[in-house]
Amino acid sequence: MAEFFTALSDEHRAFVARQPVFFVATAADGGRINLSPKGMDCFRVLSPGQVAYLDVGGSGNETQAHLAADGRITLMFCAFDQPALIFRIYGRGRAVLPQDAGFADLLAHFTQLPGTRQIFVVDVDSVQTSCGWGVPHMTFDKDRATLAKYYAQQDPADRLAKIAGRTKSIDGLPVRVQDRILG
Repeated sequence: MAEFFTALSDEHRAFVARQPVFFVATAADGGRINLSPKGMDCFRVLSPGQVAYLDVGGSGNETQAHLAADGRITLMFCAFDQPALIFRIYGRGRAVLPQDAGFADLLAHFTQLPGTRQIFVVDVDSVQTSCGWGVPHMTFDKDRATLAKYYAQQDPADRLAKIAGRTKSIDGLPVRVQDRILG
């Protein structure tokens, strides 16, 4: 049976800290629903009513575009071990880029990862737990090093030039572009 909460408890915080992967879903009117997996120890609970995750550049920037257009975001964690549980955070999010006020303070909560492009901050509207009995039991092996290696091999000037040209999301929505390379 699903239960709703207005904020994250210490028990919720402990649960998300143990999960090696979570999923992010956003949408903007008329566009695709974007659903992305995240790993690499990039999620933090900032307070009972606010969470954040460090975003590493990938194939697109739909989350940022959707949050600018609509603001709604859902984060989902599931236990692949015992006990079974699905945990969702519903909220309103925003992107904080390296050039924005407050970025350095937020970055202090994380271990900076190669390819860091922004931090998403989510103000929690509600939290939901549900049974998770249909989620398979799996064990975590290790994080992939491929993305970190990719960014470590890139020339920072070339990477910044490439980023500067990515001003639209996959759906053609505007995105803000970072103005400096981190990690």
